[in-house]
Amino acid sequence: MTIRHLSETIINQIAAGEVIERPASVVKELVENAIDAGASRVEVVTAGGGKTLIRVTDNGSGIPAGELALAVSRHCTSKLTDDVHDIRALGFRGEALPSIGSVSRLSLKSRVADAESGFEITVSGGRMEGPRPAALNQGTIAEVRDLFFATPARLKFMKTDRAEAMAVGDIVKRVAIAFPHIRFSLAGSDRTPLELPATGAGSDGMLERIAQVLGKEFPENAIAIDAERDGVRLAGFAGIPSFNRANSLHQFAYVNGRPVRDKQIWGAIRGAYADVIARDRHAVAVLFLTLDPALVDVNVHPAKADVRFRDPGLVRGLIVGAIRQALSQSGIRAATSGAEAMMQAFRAEGFGARQAPERPAAAYRAPAYQAGSWTTTAPRPRSEWSPATAPYRPLDMDMGFAENEQATFEGVTTPSADARATVEDAPAELIAAPLGAARAQIHANYIVAQTDDSLVIVDQHAAHERLVYEALKTALHARPLPAQMLLIPEIVDLPEEDAERLASHAETLARFGLGVERFGPGAVAVRETPAMLGEIDVQLLIRDLADEIAEHDTSDGLKAMLDHVAATMACHGSVRAGRRLKPEEMNALLRQMEATPGSGTCNHGRPTYIELKLADIERLFGRR
Repeated sequence: MTIRHLSETIINQIAAGEVIERPASVVKELVENAIDAGASRVEVVTAGGGKTLIRVTDNGSGIPAGELALAVSRHCTSKLTDDVHDIRALGFRGEALPSIGSVSRLSLKSRVADAESGFEITVSGGRMEGPRPAALNQGTIAEVRDLFFATPARLKFMKTDRAEAMAVGDIVKRVAIAFPHIRFSLAGSDRTPLELPATGAGSDGMLERIAQVLGKEFPENAIAIDAERDGVRLAGFAGIPSFNRANSLHQFAYVNGRPVRDKQIWGAIRGAYADVIARDRHAVAVLFLTLDPALVDVNVHPAKADVRFRDPGLVRGLIVGAIRQALSQSGIRAATSGAEAMMQAFRAEGFGARQAPERPAAAYRAPAYQAGSWTTTAPRPRSEWSPATAPYRPLDMDMGFAENEQATFEGVTTPSADARATVEDAPAELIAAPLGAARAQIHANYIVAQTDDSLVIVDQHAAHERLVYEALKTALHARPLPAQMLLIPEIVDLPEEDAERLASHAETLARFGLGVERFGPGAVAVRETPAMLGEIDVQLLIRDLADEIAEHDTSDGLKAMLDHVAATMACHGSVRAGRRLKPEEMNALLRQMEATPGSGTCNHGRPTYIELKLADIERLFGRR
């Protein structure tokens, strides 16, 4: 078969297959070009999910008329010097515009500040025309019509217009978060308009922009992150554990301002929240990594969404350590979404017919709307109110029980007379504490506490489970764990590089009770295993650890396994639901929660308490 040189059109179409996967890819490239041009306003318009029309307008520096032809030619860029490792712009490959032009009808209009008029160049299926004069203000208008008309087979792989429109919206939001000083707008016949006004630079402006994208509840449930290690800086915001989502779409990562979808970063975020969020839930986080461009390779893939770090272990350790430290220093916090759900449940419309108490039809009939007026067909019976029979009697009323007994009715346990005095006369410092002073125990499982401005409901089992778990972890990792020696060492055959990695971490593994040493070029000998794990599959454990170290250059796999054992022990050793607690026990539990990092969620990621502000309670009763 004869070797021949491909035509420029075919080369561009092959490149387009890598760079332009869907309409959202086109929007990403054009918006990044606008940002690199110094725009303070970027407007995006789409139709047909972007398959019919994509128009991106900016007020950036523009492209001189003499450079328009170069702008739509392959490997022509103003954003890269002779050093391919010194990349300081979002774009740099010089492939986006010619790739777009090879599979669509592309029109590029631009005007620089000192030009008398703008100029336009068009590319249709790889054929270029122009430039010619065009009327517009300073900046650039890139218009893409009939995407993939030149490669119709690609259209078969597109999703519905709605799905593609949603993908475009996601791209705009992800880019917009990193540039809060730029105003972004997204409109079109296929979508609801999106307006993201500029919020300014700085931490406050960044948080305001994030709230525009993730919702106003995020700032109330986020913790600021700011850490640096060996020239790598991590900044941003991480959601508290109880504020989580069902998928990872609310995790945003940026490397030197570039939005990326990096599996290593996602893995680090999951590792940071490993024992505070359920396995099927995902944290909400926006993280910005800043480092020397020479220490990260953004040229892994033409789409520039994947990156490779020179020291991946450093980056992973920085993310995990910074998030965990921030969570431990943030004190005890509950997600505001829990209070919102509680408010919704309490609202009148939240109670269904099946929840309402049944009343005899003859006793009372509700007013009915008939012929334009409200009528009552039967009068409400009048009777003396009795605290002993009233369904909504106060909890602290003396119902005639013996003084030294606990009064229990409708699932509510109230203390005896002596205990009531202790609770009701709680010192001011207890009321002022974050979780307040215990007032009652509901259904022998939920502690009701009062602070100076809220009501707190605590799940006693979930809370104590977290306290026991943290105590066990501290004991586990504060000193070397006991090991049990194997009568016959277990020999595990591995690839030579895996055996070398395990040997290099032998000292760390020994702290967890795992004795590993080299046994020839492609094997390791296991002489000791952690005593607390009992009988285990040594072969599987070693191979899993080798994979963990190969991926992250850490031995966290064994630590995670031991933490899982600690979590199981904590679950079985904590205060069970149904146990009656004395007032002093309830208050002691609250104080321990306040002093324990991560106590806002249990080991399984469920919230340990919900706080309802007094202002919310007053709204429920129409006082506000």
